[in-house]
Amino acid sequence: MNIWYHTLNVGFRTRISGETDFPCISQERVGLGRSYVRLDELSYAGWIAGIARGAAYVSDGKSHLLDFEAGGGGVDVALGSGEPELEVAAGQEVQIRVKAAALLGREPDPKFAGLRYDEKPYWDIERARIGDTRTVPVELVVNGRVKAAEPILADGNVRELEFTTRLLRSAWVAIRIPMASHTNPIFVTVDGQPIRASRRSAEWCQAAVLQCWSQKGPRMQESDRKDAWEAYQHAYDTYARRIAESPIP
Repeated sequence: MNIWYHTLNVGFRTRISGETDFPCISQERVGLGRSYVRLDELSYAGWIAGIARGAAYVSDGKSHLLDFEAGGGGVDVALGSGEPELEVAAGQEVQIRVKAAALLGREPDPKFAGLRYDEKPYWDIERARIGDTRTVPVELVVNGRVKAAEPILADGNVRELEFTTRLLRSAWVAIRIPMASHTNPIFVTVDGQPIRASRRSAEWCQAAVLQCWSQKGPRMQESDRKDAWEAYQHAYDTYARRIAESPIP
C-alpha cells in the first residue's frame, strides 16, 4: 500500500488487484486477497480487461465497496465505466458516493488483540473494528491521506454513503476500509493540471530505485548489467523530473 500510494502521488496511474500468493506468503488457503471486478462480459477475458482499466476493488472477502463514483459540475464518473477521470475547477465541490458493507462477529476476535500490522493476517475486517464495537470506518482517501470517515455497522447490510470535498489541485480519490478493502482510484483533474501530489513521494520513489539497484545489480550477470542499469537510470531520471514538477512541501 505504501508503494502504491507513492506512485499514485507522483502521477502514475497504477491499478491495484488482490492476490494471495499462495503458498509463499500464507499456506492457509487461496482467496485471502481478492479482486472484485465490474464486468462488461462474464468471461475470464472480461475479468482481465476490468483489472487492466481499474474497474475493481480489492477485499478480504468480508467487506465490500460497490458503485464508487465521483461527481462535480454536473458530471458523474463511475469506477468501471470508461476512463475513471473527472475534470473540475479549483475549489469546486466534488461529491463522492459508494455503497459499503462489512461483516464482523458481535464480539472482538481475541487473536487480533495487540496484533501489529506486520503480523499475519495482514488484511482482515477484524483489524478495522472500532474498539469493542461492531462498527468499522469507511474512509475517503485523497492523495494518500484520509479526508473523511463514516462508521458503519458491520452486520452484512449494504449502506449508501456520500462524502463531499473541495480540491485545489489534481488528485486521486479512493475509498477504503482500513486493512480490509480498497477501491481503485478515480482521478480528478483540477484546471487541467497533472497529478503531482507530493514531492516527498517522488523523492521516496527515486530513492527506492537506488535501493532496488543496490540489491539486484550485484547479483546480475555481467552481460545483463549494462542494459539493466540503463533501465534503472531511466526510472531515476523520470522521478527526478517528477520531483522538479512537484510542489515544495
